[in-house]
Amino acid sequence: MRLEGRVVIVTGAGRNLGRVYAKGLAREGAKVAAADIIDASGTVEEIEAAGGEAMAVSVDVTDEEATWGMAKSVHDRFGRIDGLVNNAALYQDLSLGPFFEITGEEWDRAMAVNLKGVFFCCKAVFPYMKDQEFGRILNIASNTVYKGTVGLIHYVTSKAGILGFTRSLARECGGYGINVNTVAPDYIPHERDNRERPELDEMNQKMRIIQRREGPEDMVGTIVFLLSSDADFITGQTLVVNGGAVMP
Repeated sequence: MRLEGRVVIVTGAGRNLGRVYAKGLAREGAKVAAADIIDASGTVEEIEAAGGEAMAVSVDVTDEEATWGMAKSVHDRFGRIDGLVNNAALYQDLSLGPFFEITGEEWDRAMAVNLKGVFFCCKAVFPYMKDQEFGRILNIASNTVYKGTVGLIHYVTSKAGILGFTRSLARECGGYGINVNTVAPDYIPHERDNRERPELDEMNQKMRIIQRREGPEDMVGTIVFLLSSDADFITGQTLVVNGGAVMP
């Protein structure tokens, strides 16, 4: 197994995409900390039922002190922190509309979770990775950055920030043995999206070279790769996993 013995935190792992990522990492041998503002015990139960090892951590990524507590509890339990997958983000709960109708409050909400939350989580795990001279940080962005998707300028801007953040952080952390990369998927429908917005899923499928629905499982292989020793010489990069929807 490619992640045998490694300890990885996945934020936003209580449901949807994060739960799939956490389970995929556990299948590859990682000890997983499922971190979320909601109860992530269901994710832990599924991992343990499959023979893996995991723990649930309650955290609001916009609260810096809470992210420090998250990192400490994971290190106390497993003795190390090898990887961080910054998956927690606001998307479904954001208002859709032209930029001139988006409120400052809504803009700040998107930046607080999608960008500042990533910043806080990276700061929290850094001391542990620095001390062990090894770490893998993986940020989840979006290919809406390359599309310039209309109606989601707050979300798109927050995810564009992730690309620049990744490049700068990679340079700052490289001397400590810490690699930092980004994965950018296309639209991955959640259960609620399937009920309420099937036309969005269909439209995105038609824009891809591989014309089918993208699921969270399509991301797992790339995430595992970037956290594994196979990617030891890769840092500061963004890998687009989108079926060919855009080719930056």
